[in-house]
Amino acid sequence: MKKPLLPALKSKNYQLFFAGQGISLIGTWMTQLATIWLVYDLTKSPLMLGVVGFSSQIPSFFLAPFGGVFVDRFSRYRTLISTQVLAMIQSLTLAVLALTGVIQVWHIIVLSLFQGFINALDTPARQAFVPELVEHREDLANAIAINSTMINGARLIGPAIGGLLIASVGTGYCFLIDGLSYIAVIAALLAMQVKPWKNVVSDGNPLQKVKEGFVYAFSFPPIRSVLLLSALVSLMGLQNTILVPVMAEQVLKGGAETLGFLMAASGVGALTGGIYLATRQTILGIGKLIALAPAILGIGLIAFSLSRFLPLSLFTMLFVGLGTILQIAASNTFLQTIVEDDKRGRLMSLYTMSFLGMIPVGNLLGGLLASHIGASNTLIIDGIACIIGSLVFSRQLPALRKIMRPIYEQKGIIITTQEV
Repeated sequence: MKKPLLPALKSKNYQLFFAGQGISLIGTWMTQLATIWLVYDLTKSPLMLGVVGFSSQIPSFFLAPFGGVFVDRFSRYRTLISTQVLAMIQSLTLAVLALTGVIQVWHIIVLSLFQGFINALDTPARQAFVPELVEHREDLANAIAINSTMINGARLIGPAIGGLLIASVGTGYCFLIDGLSYIAVIAALLAMQVKPWKNVVSDGNPLQKVKEGFVYAFSFPPIRSVLLLSALVSLMGLQNTILVPVMAEQVLKGGAETLGFLMAASGVGALTGGIYLATRQTILGIGKLIALAPAILGIGLIAFSLSRFLPLSLFTMLFVGLGTILQIAASNTFLQTIVEDDKRGRLMSLYTMSFLGMIPVGNLLGGLLASHIGASNTLIIDGIACIIGSLVFSRQLPALRKIMRPIYEQKGIIITTQEV
């Protein structure tokens, strides 16, 4: 019998998750676009863009490991319902402040910090909850890839709509639509039939549990290498998210529509990568993708930084989006496939820390660099760093494959004649 192209969608709970998240994520991307545009419109400061980006992500760096302990100990399902309600309140507060015309930069920083605290718990819970949504463990890699495709489909649609909305009626309506979109994901979660939560982690000191997670991850070279590469890509490669408004206005001489189109072009590239990953039938070869992705991102960033012509800039952003999603989703798939169930929350929290947790530091660094040497030169440095990371990981890959082979054989992922 031929295997379905998207086997994860056979699971009813995953169908609900897909539908609810798909709607909500469009609103999330609209808010991200509206936030960076509003901050830049209020301040004209690349540094302030970095500060807002820092405040929205820094809680993930410090709190994600503890969020992972929480997620391993308590129901991920109930945790997600709570975080979605809190995120809805945050977005609606932004909407009220923007629509009444009283919003100031400090409001955005405080609310971004609040969202960061929510994400420190929500992200590891979401990552660790995915295996509970699929009925068959062999469908997990497909579920993760579909999830990435969904995120980047929203990344395509959200900024395109957001750019047009900002230009026509202002940022406030983007925040309002985002706040209302959380109704869909909360309704989807409530409609699920989830098995009763079983605590598989023994009681103990949370600090000790955090330490166990670090030791587990960093004493195993394949996991350590993937986490370090993710941290580098997040630190340097994702600075473009706060520098795109500067490039749109100062270099390409455009406005909110230009920013929306640039982010949508990145979304097209990311969606393409997500579809490719979702239609792959095996995890084999994932290491090559993890190694190649930062180089694609780096080349895209350098080309984007040098472009002064909008169609060419849109073309280069395709590769920025493609490289980004291949790095994020391939790393996620690899880690989710090999982790032991009782450590899943903690490992995914470390992945969150290496990915989301390094973004704020990168945002602050990018904002500082751009205010001194310009956004274009900053993006060139970012691109070079990503390419170097790709080359270093590629050199490590043969040794990492030898370590992974017996694990894949034990899990039945490969037979002895196949290549990892």
